[in-house]
Parts: sequence; C-alpha cells; structure tokens
Amino acid sequence: MVDTIESTDAQTSAVYETRPGARRHSPAEHLWAAFAETTAGDAQVSLREIPFQAMVGIRVDPLSASGRRIGIVTGGLPTECGQVATGADATAVLWLGPDEFLLVAQEEAVAGTLAAELAAALGDGAGQVVDLSSNRTTFELAGSAARAVLEKSCAADLHPRSFQTGTAIATVIGNVPVVLWKTGNETFRVFPRASFADYLGRWLLDGMREFKAAKGKPWR
Repeated sequence: MVDTIESTDAQTSAVYETRPGARRHSPAEHLWAAFAETTAGDAQVSLREIPFQAMVGIRVDPLSASGRRIGIVTGGLPTECGQVATGADATAVLWLGPDEFLLVAQEEAVAGTLAAELAAALGDGAGQVVDLSSNRTTFELAGSAARAVLEKSCAADLHPRSFQTGTAIATVIGNVPVVLWKTGNETFRVFPRASFADYLGRWLLDGMREFKAAKGKPWR
C-alpha cells in the first residue's frame, strides 16, 4: 500500500508518495525553513524550491523528420539560443544547444508518459529521449532584487535588454552549472543538479542577506 504525506510547508503543496515507513525528500527540503523566512514582510527578494517537476532531456535535430515529430508532441521545439517553446498543456521546452533540449512540466507523474510519447515520436531516428526528473531540482528567485542577487555570481548579462522574459540559458551561478529561465519580469527559475542543491541554496541565501539586513532583520 502506498501512503501520501502532504507537506505543511507554506511554500509548496507538493504531495509526497512514500512506501510504508519511508518518506520522499526533495534535494533542498532541509532548507525550506530558511527559504520561508525570505518571503516574510516586504522582502525585496524571495527564494523557494519547486520540487518534483517532470524533466525530459531530448537530443534531436529539430529540422529532421524525427525532430518534427517530436515537435508535434511538445508543441514545437525552440530553434535559437535562449528560446523557450511552450505547449498548451503547461509544458515548456528549453533550448540548451542546436540539438539539445530540456522539457519541463509541473507534475513529475507525467514524466514517464511524456518520455514514452517522445521516444515513440523519435522512432528509429537519430537522437535520444531520457527521463531526467530526478537529475535536477528547481529554485525560484523572485522580487525586485532577484536579478541583483544572481548578478553577484553569474557572468551572463542578465539586463532585460539582453535577458528577456521567456528566455532560458545554460550558465554558471556560484561555480555551479545551471539552466536559468526568466519566467517573469522579476522572476527566475534556476535548475541545478540535485547534488548541488544544498550548496546553491545556501549560496543564494547568502547573496540575499543584504536585502533583508537593510530592514534590520538579517536571515539566519
């Protein structure tokens, strides 16, 4: 029998599937209390983890027959650096390279189905489709100071004239390779590999300190 445990953390309504006596944990769950403090009051920037999203890695030539078939499943594949193609079912495909893409969906439960559909679309064409849902987690940095926090340790030009809303790039933050997606005017999603979640979460919290300290209440 499978039990479910609903998180009481205010940042997420994720439901964890568990085996009897076991509980599933996200890569940065141990930092949620510290993340929650960043949302209090009139903070200029907040941080949260969005755990257990579906992520499927795709390697295919988007102009090939198999690439076009995959594009039909996803609602299209991006063709330029930084471009993100969004589907009608709340999925998004991020451009990582000329023949490399990352599909992201809110519910991890659909990852297997998506991967199977994409693999069927690929057929015997050159390429690869891999379920990468456990490979990365998602941080969301939001607020008027979000860009300033990222610019402390990201060499990419994040000014709106260069990094527009709806753009995603592969870059480095605090020496950690990540995918960075600007989802709103003051909202960024950061995709680090799960093994770097603790390091990067603490790194971002440290970079956010000055914006809370100005109010006289530094974070822990």
